[in-house]
Amino acid sequence: MNNDEILELQRKAKRVRSLVIEMIGRLGVGHIGGALSIVEALTVLYFREMRVRPEEPLWPERDHFVLSKGHGGPGLYAVLAERGFFPLDLLWTLNQPETLLPSHCDRLRTPGIDMTAGSLGQGFSAAVGIALAKKISRNPSRVFAIIGDGESQEGQIWEAAMLASHRRLDNLIAMQDYNRMQIDGNTCDINGLEPLEDKWQAFGWNVASVDGHNVAEIADAIEKAKEHHNGPSMIVLNTVKGKGAYFAEGKLSSHNMKVTEEEWKNAIVELQKEGV
Repeated sequence: MNNDEILELQRKAKRVRSLVIEMIGRLGVGHIGGALSIVEALTVLYFREMRVRPEEPLWPERDHFVLSKGHGGPGLYAVLAERGFFPLDLLWTLNQPETLLPSHCDRLRTPGIDMTAGSLGQGFSAAVGIALAKKISRNPSRVFAIIGDGESQEGQIWEAAMLASHRRLDNLIAMQDYNRMQIDGNTCDINGLEPLEDKWQAFGWNVASVDGHNVAEIADAIEKAKEHHNGPSMIVLNTVKGKGAYFAEGKLSSHNMKVTEEEWKNAIVELQKEGV
């Protein structure tokens, strides 16, 4: 990517981050930590990498995306709205009665959502299944997925990883949101994942590790993953939970926290003062 492309993605990510903060702020409570930690990854996917048609969300030859850590839904909703899948005003209905934007992603409700998620681990298995189905049907499109670090303590994650490697699913590119925090505490204190990269390599995956808030590094890792034709790829995103919201950044409590009007409005003001 050239500098102009990098700057444009950075601007998009900043815009998406502001939308996430306002969306959850207006509601007054939500999974802000895990939504903000994946903003750059989602921005790169939807504004650079993925083949999608916002005007035709169910286009058969689209690239599929599965947010296995479904509670990060607000981050995905903000990207989908900004990409044109639905009006921006819909964001302010987050988790309200009869909303199209529930707390956890639901493919039957929201345009652009390819897989319902909520019960951790199951989304990743679905991503592997979708990738396998594409191979069987000779569909040339790809499957992208994001999993959480707490979620990665689930045995189902590793069962799916084993199958993806066995079936050489080089059309599957997954990302690990490695913010090192989960609902009950620091991941290393609950059930540590280290050495994380070695684990994925041992399961037969092509592995890269990047700064999860650096759009250029993420885009470069995806391009290299596309060139790998002997199995699936995992990109470990080293991220900060609650990134960009001063009241949530790096805090365990940000998994699902109350947000005051003063907090979210001040956070957006502070965000606008930053460069890009």
